[in-house]
Amino acid sequence: MLVLLSNYGPSFVEGFKYTLFSSILALFFSLIIGTFMAIFQLSKNKFLRSLAKIYVEFFRNIPLLIIVMFCYVVVPLYWFQLDGFQSGTIGLTIYTSAFIAETIRAGIQTVPAGQMEAGLSSGFTSSQTMVYIILPQAFKIVIPPLGNQFINLVKNSSILAMVAGMDLMYQGDLIASETFNTFETYIIVGLFYLILTLQLSYLMSNLEKKWAIRE
Repeated sequence: MLVLLSNYGPSFVEGFKYTLFSSILALFFSLIIGTFMAIFQLSKNKFLRSLAKIYVEFFRNIPLLIIVMFCYVVVPLYWFQLDGFQSGTIGLTIYTSAFIAETIRAGIQTVPAGQMEAGLSSGFTSSQTMVYIILPQAFKIVIPPLGNQFINLVKNSSILAMVAGMDLMYQGDLIASETFNTFETYIIVGLFYLILTLQLSYLMSNLEKKWAIRE
């Protein structure tokens, strides 16, 4: 294993960088999209509510691979060019945002209804009440399941290998096909993913404890 790392270390590191970058981008944008979709699902506006519900139900119930392949194969045919990294990251963002939307929606519904009434009676608009009062409480409630979604996102980023996304799994496949040393190659790839997921799990756990102390 050490010999493999010595010979192909730069390739593993390069793939790790792409995986990390893709995960950060997808995490950031899926959290934003998911938050909006969660709010829209609870909106009094029937159009927004229906739109968000269709979005969430559609993307939660189709395979991630189909979304990524659609971005990689179909979108360039009819709209604009996307490379493997872009297609994989966009697909990962869309797919994960649907699950995050459901997680945050559940958190918002857990916050007592009186909080909205209190915000409105204090002079806030409904939007301001949602942003400054409801959402902070909802995020505190859903940190554990949200952390699980983030960890799933990192693991799902291996889908980039299917579209030559230059990620860790893609580099692992190239190294395995070149060396025929599949056992050690995929052990190393798994350890790199483990580094990411354990750090993310530790971060979310600390965040949960920090907010719990403040309460």
